[in-house]
Amino acid sequence: MLNKVILIGRLVRDPELKHTDSGNAVARFTLAVDRSFTNKQGEREADFVDIVVWREQAENCCKYLGKGRLVSVDGRLQIRSYDDSQGVRRKAAEIVARRVIFLPDGKKSNHPGGVEPPPMPDDEFGTEISFNEEKIPVRVVPTQRRQ
Repeated sequence: MLNKVILIGRLVRDPELKHTDSGNAVARFTLAVDRSFTNKQGEREADFVDIVVWREQAENCCKYLGKGRLVSVDGRLQIRSYDDSQGVRRKAAEIVARRVIFLPDGKKSNHPGGVEPPPMPDDEFGTEISFNEEKIPVRVVPTQRRQ
């Protein structure tokens, strides 16, 4: 089974950082993601998606991200249940981020002291390598004739 979500959008407000009883950092923020189509009035609407980030990545998000910042989030969809203040059972959908990439938005650095976020690790698929396509062996599979 597959549960994978990739989103690109802007933060609605600054991330909020908390720590669990065991000391793990957890950050939450909401991402505004534009829809790819317009409504009847010709306006583009957005979906507001709750994001949860854990550990060192949570701390980095709180340190370097702020309202309006463009990011890419790669993660999984999680549906959880909770009881509201009136005791009514509710459900919440959120994305648990595996990776958050800080995207350039064409603005000058607005980080404290001009400090940019640390570089993100290479993609899970590794780095590109160069090779000569002519040296790749080609296997010809004979076709069977119909009788």
